[in-house]
Amino acid sequence: MSVPAHFRAVVQKRGYSELYALRCLDLPAMDVGGLDLLDRYEQRIALEDPFLQTADDMSFFCHGDGTFLKLDQDGRITMSDFIREHTGISNEVAFVGRGNFFQVWEPGRLAAYGAQARARLLQLRQGTKLGERPE
Repeated sequence: MSVPAHFRAVVQKRGYSELYALRCLDLPAMDVGGLDLLDRYEQRIALEDPFLQTADDMSFFCHGDGTFLKLDQDGRITMSDFIREHTGISNEVAFVGRGNFFQVWEPGRLAAYGAQARARLLQLRQGTKLGERPE
């Protein structure tokens, strides 16, 4: 997949020579960032009691649901089955900036999620819960 120029510029500006992609826990998307993305999760795991299941689960999520990526000379990343299976990406890819990382989505799934997120925010703005009618 070809990474859009503005995302490549941020990656280069931050000096990332390698990227880390992690399956989103609750969304059909991949979180992609520099090794600081992996470091952030590992720092959180270090706060957990290593004898509890939570630490093991977090480690599995962070290390077992992630993969290292390299940008080639043309700004492309190899689309692996690991990424395809989680995201549903086939021919087209959508990129979304998320602060210190970006996400990779199948465009139709991104559009559906975006509509849901906007609906939730609209409900908050109107001061109602999802499913309730404003007075």
